[in-house]
Amino acid sequence: MKKRHAVVGLLATLSVITFLDRMAIAVAGPAIQRDLNITPDQWGWVLGAYVIAYAVFEIPSGAMGDSHGYRKELTRITIWWSIFTAATALCRNFWQLTGARFLFGLGAAGAYPNISGVLYRWLPARERARGQGVIWAASRFGGALAPLLLVPLQAQFGWRSVFVVLGAIGFVWALVWRSWYRDRPADQPGITPQEVVEIGSDEAGGHLGTPWRRLLALPQLWLIALAYGCYAFGSWFFFNWFPTWMVKGAGFSVAEMGLYGSLPFLLGVVGNLAGGVLSDRLAQRIGIRRAYSLIASLCLTATAGLILAMSLATGKVAIVLLASAAFAVMDLMLPAAWAMCMAIGGRYGGTASGVMNTAGNLGGFICTVAIGYAVSATGDYRLPIQGVAAMVLIAAGLFAIIDCTKGLDHKATPDLVPAG
Repeated sequence: MKKRHAVVGLLATLSVITFLDRMAIAVAGPAIQRDLNITPDQWGWVLGAYVIAYAVFEIPSGAMGDSHGYRKELTRITIWWSIFTAATALCRNFWQLTGARFLFGLGAAGAYPNISGVLYRWLPARERARGQGVIWAASRFGGALAPLLLVPLQAQFGWRSVFVVLGAIGFVWALVWRSWYRDRPADQPGITPQEVVEIGSDEAGGHLGTPWRRLLALPQLWLIALAYGCYAFGSWFFFNWFPTWMVKGAGFSVAEMGLYGSLPFLLGVVGNLAGGVLSDRLAQRIGIRRAYSLIASLCLTATAGLILAMSLATGKVAIVLLASAAFAVMDLMLPAAWAMCMAIGGRYGGTASGVMNTAGNLGGFICTVAIGYAVSATGDYRLPIQGVAAMVLIAAGLFAIIDCTKGLDHKATPDLVPAG
């Protein structure tokens, strides 16, 4: 196995763990709300505390990885979030739970921007969208595993045990990463000179300070941040509210939620893997600018229609099928979106991805809290989903006009159309 494939595999494992930890609060939500006597609007703030904290530290964490190395930064990130994942088990009321989720979000922030930075340095340009596809497919696999693994664990040992087990898993990953990974491919033990040549060298060498003025002056960076913030209404609905919506809004039992709630994420695995391959192949034919924008805009347009249909459906089978299709199609565009941001940021892709993902988390925070208030005010779990569909449609329009070739480093991100 080539060393870069092992690096991607280790990052994919982290992506699985990340989403197991992220989804745990949603899966255990009905039990936690009952046990701690938390109302729907309070639950919106519990979920939103993680999202806003994640957004606050996203850019600094991505910049620290770009400046000081991803080995150190991903170790810090994983240890921090694992501590507060485990600490969630100690919470006894709304305020403690909200505080634990906020601190969990501060620690987890920057995981995906730093992963993007690793991929930029470890993968040839022609493999980066596929690399993103693997990472995001792994995240969805973690989301699919969450109800399948955590519901039985909760049933057997209680919801508090879920967070203790997940915290321990994170510590193990951090130990492996710290002991094995090296930031520069040439420094990785056992790597061959041939693979170093395949990967290509980082002309800037080492880790330098982030050129904030140049980076933040890029119009395309702000455009993709706005687009991602609107897209995030769709993704964060599935991450935070979908399990609760299934039980309280669509009439599923907790057991049915545990079984069928994993299907959107399983199809998301397929969507991300297919999206990575499709993005790389289409980029070779029509260039990265048109390929990435076309995939993102078409997928999100279809997603908006599917989410709207899901909000109007009444049968359980129809709801599961529409939800699964919506999430799969939405995830088909994710590798293109992150590859697009990597192209805009160049060797500072970690920081650029942090800007984009910060906007995504702010959108997710607004969505998460707004749904809680809407449900408390109206008792209607379906109406807010139609607002989610509208935001996803706006994202589709924004992605259609992004030109990712107008980034920080034009030489590192050519429009990959074969000559002749």
